[in-house]
Amino acid sequence: MQETGRKKSKGIFKKYILKAHLWLGLLSGIIVLIVSLSGAFFVFNEDITAALRKEDIFHGEKDIQHKKPIPLHELKDLVNAQLKNEIVKTDEVTIPIDPARSYQFGLIKGNPDGWHHFNSIIIYKNVYVNQYTGKVLAIYDVKNNPFFICMALHRSLLLSDKVGGTIVGVATIIFVVMLVTGIVLWWPKNKKMRKQRLWFQWEKVKGWRRKNYDVHNILGFYASFLAFIVAITGIMYSFRITQMWVYVVLNGFSSATTDFSKYKTTAPESAESVTTIDRIVEQVKIHYPEAYSFGVDLEDHAQADHKHENLSIWIKEKEFTYAESSMMIFDEHSGKLLFNHPHENKPMAERATDATYDLHVGAFFGMPGKILAFIMSLFCASLPVTGFMIWWGRKNKKKTTT
Repeated sequence: MQETGRKKSKGIFKKYILKAHLWLGLLSGIIVLIVSLSGAFFVFNEDITAALRKEDIFHGEKDIQHKKPIPLHELKDLVNAQLKNEIVKTDEVTIPIDPARSYQFGLIKGNPDGWHHFNSIIIYKNVYVNQYTGKVLAIYDVKNNPFFICMALHRSLLLSDKVGGTIVGVATIIFVVMLVTGIVLWWPKNKKMRKQRLWFQWEKVKGWRRKNYDVHNILGFYASFLAFIVAITGIMYSFRITQMWVYVVLNGFSSATTDFSKYKTTAPESAESVTTIDRIVEQVKIHYPEAYSFGVDLEDHAQADHKHENLSIWIKEKEFTYAESSMMIFDEHSGKLLFNHPHENKPMAERATDATYDLHVGAFFGMPGKILAFIMSLFCASLPVTGFMIWWGRKNKKKTTT
């Protein structure tokens, strides 16, 4: 009698789980489809971009071991002089550690009142420059680049981050619930059924409904493990407060972070010269000779629309990943190093949250991870389609039988 009661309660539980799975899937399906397909397209973005821009990424200058880059204040003026038709001037540069690679200047102008991708970004361009001659090698329009548009579609459905990012974030939370309920529904009663649900057994199956049902369940099962990681890291991007929650948990339930506020520029403005920024650049290269690149703010701080407490430089350790990064803080007037924060000295919680992007796109595990992320994204894209077909097939079947 007790056994019968248990089976009945399990049946009722699965019935409600099925209803939740169904209606949540119908509610979020189209967004999950868009986000999954755009995610799959974006996975190899940096690899493809690097291959297509190879001639401009490497400037080809000869005998560079006996040459020095043009000082940054002069180089900035040379670049802006060649960009007469642009509506903004460059005031930032990414400097590679490898001297054979070109400097990359940025042209950026945003519109905080824009409500979609194309009017919230006025201009976003990458300018590749030979740092030994000052010649502009190429200008790439990032705003209208298919990969960048795809990223905006993936993150915010081409709407503003506030509106579109929230919609995607909520849909991703629903997707996590779908993964959990899907595993509950998939879970077999015994070993014999487990074998049937781990792979396709279509020798005697002819109907498309059964095959579609198997595709939904089997692909969903294999995608769920990686999809859960990708979904959680996606939520961390949509709702930044979740990053803090993850940090607190990994930091022993403490929200304590490294205090950078005490590192401020104290030298008088008169201590700054045109060579200060170049001396800072040399210090970064000395401290991180094996890194990939670092960014430098070239904005005229006297004319800036916001106050600079110091000059902070973020160092990217590897080409296609962001998890390993370091930071150096300088007195912007004297060029004195105030604080060095290498990746290996970061607490585990900070290193883990720094890995959010790399985990999201699979880059944390190198090329094999990206390939898995690509396949998993296609699997996830199939779930709303096959799930809808299951619902549609059952609905029409009921109509024909009545």
